[in-house]
This record gives sequence, structure tokens and C-alpha cells, in this order.
Amino acid sequence: MGVLPVPAEVRAILLDIEGTTTPIAFVQETLFPYIKDNVKEYLRAHWEEEECQRDVGLLRKQAQEDSSLAGAVPIPLESGSGEEELERVIQAVVDNVHWQMSLDRKTTALKQLQGHMWRAAYATGHVKGEIFEDVVPAIRKWREAGMKVYIYSSGSVEAQKLLFGYSTEGDILELFDGHFDTKIGPKVESESYRRIAASIGCATNNILFLTDVPREANAAEEADTHVAVVIRPGNAGLTDDEKSYYSLISSFTELFLPSST
Repeated sequence: MGVLPVPAEVRAILLDIEGTTTPIAFVQETLFPYIKDNVKEYLRAHWEEEECQRDVGLLRKQAQEDSSLAGAVPIPLESGSGEEELERVIQAVVDNVHWQMSLDRKTTALKQLQGHMWRAAYATGHVKGEIFEDVVPAIRKWREAGMKVYIYSSGSVEAQKLLFGYSTEGDILELFDGHFDTKIGPKVESESYRRIAASIGCATNNILFLTDVPREANAAEEADTHVAVVIRPGNAGLTDDEKSYYSLISSFTELFLPSST
């Protein structure tokens, strides 16, 4: 793949996380299983807390919106009739979370609960965010060259900050100028990239977006954002057409900035 020159008008680099800064295996084999294995215990421990009740309320609202979908799991209201009733409601929340995760849903309700659970896991040292070894040195170099660096992931901003705040490289949050999640819009819709550019205060063609997902790259490109597709161990393979169409990198060190000497 060699060296990829960054267009001279680029002022900001926008990074995906899963499959770009972080191995897909970390998300699929550490983060998600942690939720599935611990959600019931977490709900029991935190049920009376306001934050947990807000999370359950959002999940219940989402369940109502999903009621027409095959396999959707409703979450009943508590009637306040004792321990057995509470267990029934908690089990419904657990089943709903498992159902959403089995379909790889990206709902705000699910992401919010996951973010709060991961916060507890990172803080207690049960989980550390995994980062590819080329990421931190490359970002430091980009910043020294005057480049702004942002994150855009389908995981919540809180989950992003936890991953980089409790990472295998230590707390590296200072390397990023801002974070975006799907509240600004889905990653496969071009309008999301226009909103990000407006939020950053630049034109879309002042941004280079790095992602491992061609559909996301395509959406960014439609908004006149520069893109490169990242090839990492464990990422989904690309078609021959995708390989020939997109700029490809296998390491952040392959990006060559115009201001580099």
C-alpha cells in the first residue's frame, strides 16, 4: 500500500474506532461479551439508582417502538409487587438487550446502557481499551503538523472516551479535539459528514475520514469528504472493485502530510 499523500486542503482527520484505531476482536470478543455476561448483575446492583432507571426507561420506550418487529422483547412497567415482580422486569430488560445485540442494533437506548456498564468495567480495571501500536505515534505527529484529530464512532461519546481514557497506551484523550457518535447522524448517511464539518467549523473537503467500512467511506465521499479505507487484521475483506476504487492504508504511518519534512 505504501505512502498515501494527504490532500493539501485537509485540516482535520476524522477516525472510526472499530477496525481502524482498535481491533474488531476487542469490540467483538471483549466489550460486547462483557455486556451480555454482566447485564443482569449490573441491573440488580444499580436498579434503584436514577441513572439506571433512566437507562431502563429509554430501553422501554425503544421496546415500544420496536413492538412490530419479529422477536421484539417488551419491557413491562413495575407494579411494585415485590421481589418476584422485580426479577421479571429485570429479566425482560436483559432479554431485550440480548435481542438488540443479536441484531447489532445501534439504538441510543442500548448504547447508553452499554456505555454506563463499560464505565464501571474500565474504572475497576476489568477492561482496558485496545489500540493498534501505530495509532498514538501517528496522531502525535499529525498534531505536531497542525492537524486536528476527531473520532466518529457508532459507540456513544462516553464509550469512546472510556476506551481512550483507559487504554493499553494509558489515558490518550488529550490527542483528540472532539468526539462524534450517531447522535449527529448515521455513519452511512452523507448528511452526517456535513454536520460534522459544520460542527468543526470547516468545509467537508478539509476533512480526511479513515474507516474500515466502504459504505461509510462512500457516504463521506458523497459529502465531498476525503476518505481512505483502513485494512487491519480481522477486518472484513474488500471486493476487487473496492480495492481498486478506494485509497487504502494498513497503518496510520502510511499517511504523508504535505507539511511533513
